[in-house]
Order: sequence, then C-alpha cells, then structure tokens
Amino acid sequence: MSLRTYLQKLEDQGRLVKVTAPISKTYEIAGVLKQLEPTPVLFENVRESGFRVVGNLFCSKAAFADYFGISPADIIPLLTRAIDERRPAELVSAAACQEVVNLTPNLDDLPILRHCERDGGNYISSGVVIARHPVYGQNADFHRCMQFSATEMAMRVVKSRHFDAYLQELGQVDVAVCVGLPPNVLAAAAMSVEIGVDELDIANALEPLQVVPGKTVDLLVPAEAEFVIEGTVYRDRRHAEGPFVDLTETYDMVRQEPVFEVKAITHRHDAIWQALLPGALEHKLLMGMPREPTIFKKVNQVVRCLDVNVNPGGCSWLHAIVQIDKQNEDDGKKAIEAAFAGHRSCKHVFVVDRDIDIYDPLSVEWAMATRFQGDVDMVVKEREPGSSLDPSAEPGTKLTTKIGFDLTRPLAAKGKNFEKAAFPQVEIERFLPQR
Repeated sequence: MSLRTYLQKLEDQGRLVKVTAPISKTYEIAGVLKQLEPTPVLFENVRESGFRVVGNLFCSKAAFADYFGISPADIIPLLTRAIDERRPAELVSAAACQEVVNLTPNLDDLPILRHCERDGGNYISSGVVIARHPVYGQNADFHRCMQFSATEMAMRVVKSRHFDAYLQELGQVDVAVCVGLPPNVLAAAAMSVEIGVDELDIANALEPLQVVPGKTVDLLVPAEAEFVIEGTVYRDRRHAEGPFVDLTETYDMVRQEPVFEVKAITHRHDAIWQALLPGALEHKLLMGMPREPTIFKKVNQVVRCLDVNVNPGGCSWLHAIVQIDKQNEDDGKKAIEAAFAGHRSCKHVFVVDRDIDIYDPLSVEWAMATRFQGDVDMVVKEREPGSSLDPSAEPGTKLTTKIGFDLTRPLAAKGKNFEKAAFPQVEIERFLPQR
C-alpha cells in the first residue's frame, strides 16, 4: 500500500479531517495538528505554497498496525522479521517521485513548517536522509534540517551515527532527503542496525518497495516518495542550527551543524508534504517503536520476554516497560541489564509480570506500588552514557544515572498475596434498561 492509498482508505472510512480554509505553514498548521492529535489531517490550502500538507498519520501503534493489517501485538515480530529477512528493493527506471524535476530549486516553494515560536527556522522533520559510502553502501536515517536560505539548510548530524561516520571520513556526502513516505520506510529508517545494512532493504521486507536512481546523486530513493531533495552535505561548512523542539518536548540547544546545499528537487505532480510534529505522538512513535525489537531480542536472550513498550510518558526514548514470564527470582534483574543493552539511550527500565498491562500507566504504577521494594528491587547504574535528548543529563558528556525497577512479584510469596482480585464477568445488557 502506498501513502496515497492509505490516505484514500482513511478518507473512505471518515478518519481523515480535511482543512480547506487558507492556513499558514508558519505556526498555524502545527497548532491545528497538535489540537487535533491523533486525528490525521490534510491541509488543502496552504497560503505560502501550492502543495498540500498532511500530518498525524501514525500517532499510535494501532494506526501503524492498521496500515499493515495486523494487530499492535504483532508489531515487534513484524519489525524483527524484517531485520532478519531484509532484501534489496526492486530497481525501476521511472517513478512517481520524479514526475517533476527542478534543477534550479527554491526551498521557499515548499511548505516547510515552522512549528513553534522559538524555532530557529523552518524545519524538515519528516525527511529520511539517504547517503552512500564507497565501502558500506547506502544508509537511511532521520536528520532534521533547518532552512536558512533558498537553497541551504543546516542538518543536525548526531555524533556516532552512521551518517556522521560517512561525513567525517569523506568530508562531503551526496544525500537525498525524502519526504512523504509510507511507514515501512519511516520505521526502517529509524532502526538501529549495524553499519553496512541498507535500511531500505528492511523497508522492502516490511512491504514491497521500489527504488529509482536519483537525478543528480548516485543514490537509490523510494520511487513512491512525494518529494526528493537532492544535494550535498559539507562537513566543514557550518551554520547555526536550532532551537528546535525535541522528543522530550523541550527546546534543544543551538549548535553549529553541517550545511546541506540543495542541487535539485523532484516530486509528484500533485505532491503532498508530510509533516511530522516535533515532540508529539507521531514523532515519539517513530523514534521509540523501532527500539522495541532490539530490546525484546536482548531480553529474550536471558529471560522469556513477552512484550516491550517504549512509552510516550518516557518521551518514547528514555523509558522502557518490559513484560516477562518470570521463571527464576533473578529474571527481573537480568531483564533490566538486557534492556539497557538493547537501547543504550534508555534511562529507566521497568520490568513487570505477564498480568500487568504495559500500555496502561495505572497498571504499571500499581505493580510498582505493590510489588517493589527499593532496597532490593532497584538497580542503579551511576554515571553511564545516556541520551543527548535528556535535558537532565550532564551537559557535553551525556552522562546520567540509569535505574532499573524490578516490579515482578516473588515466585514464593511469604505470607503475602500479590495477585489482583478479579471481579465477576456478567452480561451487562441483562441488567441495564434497553435504549
């Protein structure tokens, strides 16, 4: 299913809100998306651009699962299988993403949003950046881009990412920033895999994908993308980037980041710009959900893992809730260590039994209230490398204190009952008046 097909499905089901009134790409679209979250919204009359804008498409696991026709419980197996069974996408010579080719591009023609009033500029936040290394091959990843001229952007390149390694070694790297993509490409680009793995191979395993050669860069890009922005990123050309609202819903700092010089823009005839609201639910889902299979895999190597939730309350990055089938008394602590190994940016890990709903914060808190003692069930890891997204981590070093909470009940209770009482199930219609 293409992104276009999915939009049509949402419209047919009455789940797509259309905004036909004139609206600005500066603050107004972001404000509407946030107030209507998680409802998908299509903006048909953007004041500053001839292109439409869509957002809030995949704000929940349920929405992501709906696209693939699966249940939310099947997402981790789906993503895990795609990593293990990845395969190259089909190469085509002509594609919808190149129906229009502009070799004298102007970024001002695009509905690049300014989201919040302290933003450093208009930002591409949904762009998947594709790059190539002569040895390692292609890489696809997310890197936010702040516009500062008609043909230039400052690209936030996080240290230690694969693209950063490419850039540090080569000095300049041709890239394609792809906007308007289905969730198989978005999820694959957000995954953490070893260098040398082409994330588009993972996307193709999730759902068949076609790729086409770029017009001015030696890269293969998703054929069904709405927009492809081609150009070069320069390691030693720098520009201020930020502030920007990050995953934690706080403003990230201003940095000097590499310059992305745009050489060409290709797009569909009636292209739709895909907005990704920073710090909001869709951003959180696409960041956190791809970490769940890696946590699951690590935990499942040491104990019987049932499910993982990198939850929005923990910014979909800093917290992980892990559900296990406890067989031994130390399984909870084993799971904690494995979860931190599976997602090294994680700050707090909560391990619960199979009877706890890891998607219900009240259920997890109940487990902490009734099954946890701090002096025996807490694992403290002082001054460990954490996440640059955590505003409370030590500036510059990212050092933080990581804590694991074993919220599992003991296998042999000593005079206590750790089970939650169940109320009788009744046919409620028998006892309520008919409407």
